[in-house]
Amino acid sequence: MTEQKVRWGILGPGGIAASFAADLQFVPGAELAAVGSRRVESAKAFAERFGFARAHGSYADLAADPDVDVIYIATPHAFHAEAAHLCIEAGKSVLVEKPITLDLPDAARLVAAAREKGVFLMEAMWMRLNPAVRKVAELVEDGAIGWVSAIHADFGLQGPFDAGHRLRDPQLGGGALLDLGVYPINLVHLILGTPAVVHAWAHLTPEGVDENTGVLLGYQPGAVAALTCSINGESRNNATITGTDGRIELPEGFFVPRSFVLRRPGREPETFEFDFPGSGYQFEAAEVQRCVLAGELESPLMPHATTLEVMTLLDTIREEIGVAY
Repeated sequence: MTEQKVRWGILGPGGIAASFAADLQFVPGAELAAVGSRRVESAKAFAERFGFARAHGSYADLAADPDVDVIYIATPHAFHAEAAHLCIEAGKSVLVEKPITLDLPDAARLVAAAREKGVFLMEAMWMRLNPAVRKVAELVEDGAIGWVSAIHADFGLQGPFDAGHRLRDPQLGGGALLDLGVYPINLVHLILGTPAVVHAWAHLTPEGVDENTGVLLGYQPGAVAALTCSINGESRNNATITGTDGRIELPEGFFVPRSFVLRRPGREPETFEFDFPGSGYQFEAAEVQRCVLAGELESPLMPHATTLEVMTLLDTIREEIGVAY
């Protein structure tokens, strides 16, 4: 199946798109078909840099390109929904950068549109497709650390960011939560699912986005998760999953790990290592290709239900901390 070609389009040739495009070289069968931008000069420069066959000066032209199978949407958060609907209506499979939209209603409409049109749709939460993270989930599922009682995770960037930066712009979905908090929250959701109780607090910027946020989640029959995200200081950016029979430690950069440590009482620590080239975006791209070639409309590793459940949690947190876009 991987020998079959899947023709990729990139919508929004910015920084994250560059990282994704560079990793497509590690995906068997990935064909670099086209790039779409609001400025044809930007599309041409990106296409030439990474070897895409064509450049389009509008998103609509990219969506209408008959020689594109899948479009990766890499615009700022606020423009995901509009771009994704455009591509879905054109009958294209779509991979939308995280978070898939700014809120649950937009995400639900997007999922409904993809299902009605019968096209593949996936949120690009690359962490959940990472081989180390998948192994962590497998070990937890198999009972390697017993019953999971607590998860701690944090993601902070060194600030300060000036008032004009996209991370402080509510019109662009700025703040720590949607850019950074989605990673700790997705890790917890992967392991524990939907919480029974949500508590959150944040310090907001003058523009009204969160710059330092703490989240406490409670689960039946008693597990807890303590998470932080910030854009005003670089934290350890690691994660620990604690169970009754041991714990798993994900190192700095837990959202794209190449190793982790399993610690259990009375045993030597076990280090699991995963050597792979590039930045790690190839795993989500490979899963998209597998699904598209198999005729699947969603991925079992990142299904629509997961996207909607996480977006529900994000909306709940935003309501508690008083952030509106």
